[in-house]
Amino acid sequence: MTLAIKALTFDTGGTILDWHRGIAAALAAAGARHGIVADWPAATNEYRRRALKGMTRQIRPDFNIDGVHRRVLDELAAELGWSAFTEEDRAGIQRAWHALDAWPDFPAALARLRRGHVVASFTILSTSLIVDVSRRNGLDWDCVVSCEMIGSYKPNPEAYQTCARWLGFRPEEVLMVACHNFDLLAARKVGYRSAFVRRPDEWGVAGPPDPTPDPAHDIVVDDFGQLADRLGC
Repeated sequence: MTLAIKALTFDTGGTILDWHRGIAAALAAAGARHGIVADWPAATNEYRRRALKGMTRQIRPDFNIDGVHRRVLDELAAELGWSAFTEEDRAGIQRAWHALDAWPDFPAALARLRRGHVVASFTILSTSLIVDVSRRNGLDWDCVVSCEMIGSYKPNPEAYQTCARWLGFRPEEVLMVACHNFDLLAARKVGYRSAFVRRPDEWGVAGPPDPTPDPAHDIVVDDFGQLADRLGC
């Protein structure tokens, strides 16, 4: 690998965390307690779509993703007939976002990548959520950069520019790692390099809405072990 990469910034919500399985299980468990039958995987994907729409591109909002997760859950409960969900049910589903499992190939690869690079979680997720899931999964980041710290959310250019500046690197020295083209292409516009890591199960059996990597990306791999190999780690 010939790129002069000094830091890796990782999208975290879908690239690192298996949100679909964790949240579908939490919804299904709440439904079972009340005898509600639903297509929980499809509901989970709608939950995620609305949450992303509510958080991306925000500029200095007075809320974070935790608030969005609760608001969207209440909306879906009203629309889809989950009115039996209690406050305890809803709080438990919201907490499930803080207890997600990482994709199994990531922790070992992260340790490899960290030997030769600064590694940072760079995410629209809340700081507290990243702290919780990192502790749960044994993820040792050099830095966590939540967009709530910056006040401008991906894919706004300010988010990427600020993250690189805070890490102390020029944008072209930073490799953005994600399974989403929109995030990677926005990073490239401000000078980052980009690595697309395929996560075919991110959205469950429905499959990801954007599975084909853009040809502009510097690296395309099937898993994080391959990424470590490509970077010589």
